[in-house]
Amino acid sequence: QVQLVESGGGLVQAGGSLRLSCAASGSIFSINAMGWYRQAPGKQRELVAHITRGGSTNYADSVKGRFTISRDNAKNTVYLQMNSLKPEDTAVYYCNAYITTAQAMGLRSLDYWGQGTQVTVSS
Repeated sequence: QVQLVESGGGLVQAGGSLRLSCAASGSIFSINAMGWYRQAPGKQRELVAHITRGGSTNYADSVKGRFTISRDNAKNTVYLQMNSLKPEDTAVYYCNAYITTAQAMGLRSLDYWGQGTQVTVSS
């Protein structure tokens, strides 16, 4: 079994900062791409930032220059540093990872999701 556990969400004033963390645990063979998504009330889930195992990143236009994604492969953890937060950043943030596990029949790769962490930015 694989679990992704997020932490670091909360309430912050506009212009403030938060740092989200997501740690993967379980019978992990390797972790490939990792990312952060968010879903605001009444809206579809959207990609915020994405990072490959090698460290290549891409961001949603709305967060470029304000958010930074990083990862620690030794700790199976991905981070999202969020600066200059705006009220429109308010959403539930979800961690995502494409993880390979060792099964009895061989290696298997699947998308895994965290439970989500609430980020609320007040104006």
